[in-house]
Amino acid sequence: VQLQASGGGLVQAGASLRLSCAASGRTFSTYIMGWFRLAPGMEREFVAGIRWSDGSTYYEDSVKGRFTISRDNAKNTVYLQINSLKPEDTAVYYCAARDHKYRFGTRVYEYDYWGQGTQVTVSS
Repeated sequence: VQLQASGGGLVQAGASLRLSCAASGRTFSTYIMGWFRLAPGMEREFVAGIRWSDGSTYYEDSVKGRFTISRDNAKNTVYLQINSLKPEDTAVYYCAARDHKYRFGTRVYEYDYWGQGTQVTVSS
């Protein structure tokens, strides 16, 4: 299984970014896909998840309204759209896959596969 994250960059506050996670190596239709982020001095935290089978989503409370997770079945890719970026969104963003068809997980240990991360830096 390979997860390839991309789309990060250096942006100003208020800008938008779309992160991508290209998944390969198996069929992900029964998986939960998640995005986490790791900010300096912090623990890796869950931000959003999507159930690949039906597209239902789940968000960490602090990002609701600004973050949108989606998937493209044909491209086997999961996206994280981030709007109105803030300096506190600065982090390495990771995509992850959880081999569980139904229940979203928000803990790092609940995910089985991880991408390499993409850096998002937001200047004020």
